[in-house]
Amino acid sequence: MAFVSPSPVLDRARDEAEGILLGNGGELGLLGSSTAYQQVWARDSMICGLGLLLGRDPEGERIYTRSLETLRRYQSPLGRIPHNVGRANVSDPALIAHGGRLEGENIVIDTIHAGCVDGALWYIVGHYLRYIATGEIELTNTAWDSLEQALLWLRYQDSNECGLIEVHEAMDWADLFVNRYNVLYDNVLYFAAWNAMAILAEATGRPAKQYRRTARDVRRKVNAVLWVGPEEPRDWEWIAEERREWLYTLRRIETELVERPFYLPYVAFRDYADRLDTLGNLLAIITGVADEIKSKKILDYIAATGLNRPRPVRALYPVINPGERDWRDYYRVRNLNLPNHYHNGGAWPFIGGFYVAALVQAGRQDEARDELDHLTAMVRVGKTREWGFNEWFHGLSGEPMGYDGQSWSAALYLFALEAVRRGSVPMFGEERWACE
Repeated sequence: MAFVSPSPVLDRARDEAEGILLGNGGELGLLGSSTAYQQVWARDSMICGLGLLLGRDPEGERIYTRSLETLRRYQSPLGRIPHNVGRANVSDPALIAHGGRLEGENIVIDTIHAGCVDGALWYIVGHYLRYIATGEIELTNTAWDSLEQALLWLRYQDSNECGLIEVHEAMDWADLFVNRYNVLYDNVLYFAAWNAMAILAEATGRPAKQYRRTARDVRRKVNAVLWVGPEEPRDWEWIAEERREWLYTLRRIETELVERPFYLPYVAFRDYADRLDTLGNLLAIITGVADEIKSKKILDYIAATGLNRPRPVRALYPVINPGERDWRDYYRVRNLNLPNHYHNGGAWPFIGGFYVAALVQAGRQDEARDELDHLTAMVRVGKTREWGFNEWFHGLSGEPMGYDGQSWSAALYLFALEAVRRGSVPMFGEERWACE
């Protein structure tokens, strides 16, 4: 059922978005941008499957498959998925200026953010996306050992074996930001990775029970640790018996905060942050970590705080200012993370795409259609061209501040558009995605 009336503007936007993605395809897979990031970035290329696999041109699926194969080819012996992979001219004196390790065939592996965990998370989810979109399972069979290695590497990031992964500061998509330890964004994806493995195991005739059981356990613990409010009353007896290390921090959170209409961005050793991480909360809605009541609270709060204006949607609320506990001097690197910039409250079209999809997931079709219009206006603005699909925008002025031609800005626009047109969320709206 179509929930969007025919529109020349939306049709043009779709064509422009797909053109960006196909133009960013290369021999190694999908590059981050047409104007910068000339590598296959693990998280970016995998996230882009949400749009690339919905395109009309079959070349999109071939580009995505090449991305998966490149990431598998350069997976480390311990199972880590590379942060990004690119090809360089060995005569270039700036070959490793950005920080990289030269492999054969002039391949450079990024080592600046080598410990980023979400590359492996999205790599697993990415195989699920391709299977759901194409129905083809042979690539999953070929990659099964690689997927298991990536999952094992992720399991070892759970250093205290609590069931949630612990993440170092600045080691996921917010790679110049302070989130740390039990981070919302990464642990929502950890649930998604286990759930994806269950579905892929079933599709390949492998046992899936343990993957399902672990996915449910991760979801339960994300809600137990990172949600504060009567919707998720804490089982203090279970915590005292099973996870005593959580007691001090969770009691402090419950006393100091009482309740919040969103998941906390992280809970660390006797510490936590009290602010809305937009992307983590939206992914919680889309993947099913958040139930209906929590989803309503999150989306109502985003609208009430105006995070969807002037551009949908800002990444953080409230922003972190100099002198605050979570401020870091490295936020000033290239002027990136000043207040209302970049991760620190900038507005990102790709997060806007997830915002529209989360509204659809919550059954708020009219709001989703309205936000799609605002997102369309956003991706149309560029620094160098109309339909710029710019990387990120200033949170208050709404002006583009990143690079044009960004793959995930284009891909998540297609994802949002298709979610509104269908009235359900592609890939994650599948009945088999439910983890009960």
